[in-house]
Amino acid sequence: MLTPGAGPGGSATPGPGTHGPGLAGPATSNAAASGAATTAGSATPAPTSATPGPTASDPAPSGSEPSAPASPAPVTAADLLARVSGCTPVSQGRYRKDRGRAATVPVCGTREAVYWKADMDIDCDGRPGRHCNAGTDPNFSSSTAFAQSDGRALSSEKLPYVVVPAPSGIWDYREHGVRGGSVAAVVYHDRVSYAVVGDTGPADIIGEASYAAATSLGIDPDPRSGGTPSGVTYIVFKDSRVTPLEDREAAETQGERLAREFVDAAD
Repeated sequence: MLTPGAGPGGSATPGPGTHGPGLAGPATSNAAASGAATTAGSATPAPTSATPGPTASDPAPSGSEPSAPASPAPVTAADLLARVSGCTPVSQGRYRKDRGRAATVPVCGTREAVYWKADMDIDCDGRPGRHCNAGTDPNFSSSTAFAQSDGRALSSEKLPYVVVPAPSGIWDYREHGVRGGSVAAVVYHDRVSYAVVGDTGPADIIGEASYAAATSLGIDPDPRSGGTPSGVTYIVFKDSRVTPLEDREAAETQGERLAREFVDAAD
């Protein structure tokens, strides 16, 4: 290349006065040529066929990073219903769905859970609210068998919970890993709702859940006229527990995990 200030004919010898203050005097043409070679050698080399390709140790190109494992699909109503299609009874007898009805409902069990298939009556007991109080429910009680972490009764309007029969000669839930706060999956048609065990009911009747549980399943939650006469499956996972009991989000998280384990188990 030509150095600034080159003389006529393209001479590479710099002319006088081309160096800044403090720099060395004029270089010979050989030195200039050497400097030119050095400069050329420090430039980025043109690509050649000898340029090595990427090695295994090189970082992966952008966009080629391995993707994270896909999360398992949510457990469906069909998944759970297929898992409880049969019944190995763990109760010593059967329960009525309502007062005056024949006793037709057994409690069934596996290693992981107990379950029953019944109706759904609406339990509006617990802390009074707009929808659950003595004016809306003739059988209203301001207490529940199990309390939240601050000692107050549960809120039927806010917390999805299921009701288990009081211990009797038919069945004692406590002997099967069930207690207040145990996690339950409740299935109705194509919907699944996760809840906790929150109250106990009559010793000979089964099939009851809170206002919030009914709402989450699309069932009419009115304590006087709501509920559904059949088609509800209650699955309670043994030795599970939500703490604090009123933590609805924790019930849903644990419920989804336990339901997946239950469906995948080779029982």
